[in-house]
Amino acid sequence: MSVFALDSLDLAALLCSRVCHDVISPVGAIVNGLEVLEDEKDPDMRAFAVDLIKKSARTASARLQFCRLAFGAAGSAGASIDTGDAESVTRNLIGDDRTKLEWNAARVLMGKNKVKLTLNLCLIAAAAIPRGGVINVTITGADETIAIKVSATGTNARLAHAVPALLAGKPEGDSVDAHGIQAFYAGLVARACGMELSVGVSPEGIVIDALPAAAAAAAEAPNNSEAAA
Repeated sequence: MSVFALDSLDLAALLCSRVCHDVISPVGAIVNGLEVLEDEKDPDMRAFAVDLIKKSARTASARLQFCRLAFGAAGSAGASIDTGDAESVTRNLIGDDRTKLEWNAARVLMGKNKVKLTLNLCLIAAAAIPRGGVINVTITGADETIAIKVSATGTNARLAHAVPALLAGKPEGDSVDAHGIQAFYAGLVARACGMELSVGVSPEGIVIDALPAAAAAAAEAPNNSEAAA
């Protein structure tokens, strides 16, 4: 089965829908808080509204900053993005009382698409542990030998069954909707920067590896030789 080709206009529309979905909730909460401030005279309720506005504004800002790097043309003047910036926006998005982010990577300039791939794999990992847990990001190598590993462990960790096929660019039914566009996009980015993805699932959690295509092929070669023998 060949890789599914999604029309560019559909891709843009679905990604926009994904970003809007992520931002509309905190923005709506800000609006609600402002309405309370306009109508409410009780000091406790006004304090509650101010707190709601502050928290929702921080959430909206964190999501927008993350999406700017993960989906947008951030740093389009150059071909590289600082991995320190990638770590910062990821911590702001998913680091909370329930989820711990372990970021094991030197602060360097890395190819734009490889940074986007890392962030998108983090989103998939976060979705796999809705009750919280630990997300581990490890980046090794340099330039063409860069390898990325993102894992997630936590209570009832599980990967949506459609994700591996979406990452491979072979969605079920040859169609992609707003729910699946992020994983499909991650696969597109991986192929654009010459990386191959592999997914491992266990009762403890999930692991997604992104390896340079040549390295991934070499790793599979011994298995193919054994099968032939």
